[in-house]
Amino acid sequence: MTTLNSVWQQLTLTYLSPYQWRNGSLIYRLSGCLRTWRQGSWLMQWGEPLGAVLISLVFGFAPFVGTALIGILLVACAGFWVLLTLCDDPSETAFTPIHLLVLLYWGIALAATALSPVKAAALTGLIKLTLYLLLFFLMARILRSPRIRSIFITFYLHIVLIVSIYGLRQWFFGVEASATWVDPTSAQADLIRVFSYLGNPNLLAGYLLPACALSIAAMFVWEGWLPKALGLTMTAVNCACLVLTFSRGGWIGFVALMFTLAVLLLYWLSINFSPFWRKWAVPIGIGSLAAILILAVLTVPSLRLRVASIFVGREDSSNNFRMNVWAAVLEMIQDRPILGIGPGNNAFNKIYPLYMRPRYSALSAYSVILEIAVETGIIGLTCFLWLLVVTLHQGWLQLQRLRELRNTQGLWLIAAIATIIGMMAHGAVDTVWYRPQVNTLWWLMVALVASFYQPSRQAVVSSNQV
Repeated sequence: MTTLNSVWQQLTLTYLSPYQWRNGSLIYRLSGCLRTWRQGSWLMQWGEPLGAVLISLVFGFAPFVGTALIGILLVACAGFWVLLTLCDDPSETAFTPIHLLVLLYWGIALAATALSPVKAAALTGLIKLTLYLLLFFLMARILRSPRIRSIFITFYLHIVLIVSIYGLRQWFFGVEASATWVDPTSAQADLIRVFSYLGNPNLLAGYLLPACALSIAAMFVWEGWLPKALGLTMTAVNCACLVLTFSRGGWIGFVALMFTLAVLLLYWLSINFSPFWRKWAVPIGIGSLAAILILAVLTVPSLRLRVASIFVGREDSSNNFRMNVWAAVLEMIQDRPILGIGPGNNAFNKIYPLYMRPRYSALSAYSVILEIAVETGIIGLTCFLWLLVVTLHQGWLQLQRLRELRNTQGLWLIAAIATIIGMMAHGAVDTVWYRPQVNTLWWLMVALVASFYQPSRQAVVSSNQV
């Protein structure tokens, strides 16, 4: 058991010392080279608030504008992160085990681009990936401040509330929808699927997943009856809007998110429970959620039909489409299993037509796992899964620490962990994750976990010895 525990700790980089990396890193030596200039600059004295404003612009505009403007804002965030890093005191340079895996994943994507059969198209994808990762670096740095973190999350939840209210308006007053969103030969042909400002119900479902978790956390974090009532309203509106997208992938993600959130919230609250409730709170809570879910499916006809369509296989046109795409993608992976075809949808669009089944054109693999494997091969997929394991493990370690301190900021961490699980569950059967409105949210959740990082005592001791 001791050996297995040691292997797990090494796998999850539990005792990695960021200080050791910083002392031997050329990049680290560059950080802080402009800190003297920052001390005399009035503008850079507000570096963290300015960074918060930039990331707020990204998430404030994302659901309402096209990808071009989002790209410009991402470039601005990347530039500001570089400037902030050069101006930082070296001791402030953010580096965690999560950062290490992110850098490794970027290096693999770089190698996949260099060896891609469509290098120009893959280079475009690499540039996009780089902008997302630099946004992660900036967010992980800026959101370390509890005050900035809480203000930013509050701002984000108000933006999502606007999106969700407009989605509910579409449900109540009707909206013209694309015929491709519902199988015209099924009993659901007249089903209204809301899409709000994002133009696609599946995309809207992926966009709303983080807001559902964060709004539930807000009910516990925000103080006073009025803020808590606002949090409750946001929760009801966001969850209702997500359900009314009738996105089956979104529902899968929502169920995974809610079950994870329930377990972690009960764990968080159980520190004040009696012995009986410490033992039975989680089973009772999970059982209650399962009962509510089953009851809803049994009593709401449209919900029941939509859930049933998940299990009919190729009889549903959407299922049949995905299965044909997945078969073609698996052949692509078999032909280039090591480093794939290179990152990005442009590379995918160049290669996929060579493998696709007649009449089943696609812009992506319709599965995050398959998409990563086809873009960066087995090596890239292994690194991504490693990143996922390390992120969740670090989140769990910091959650335990915050729980002992009774620090309510830990509830934001619970929401981030639950969202990561939910988005991966959704991503298993869809790739809206690669749209900037959703991809930025994925890296926000990872950055939230990284922002709570505190090195273990053993890591600090070992770095001092070095």
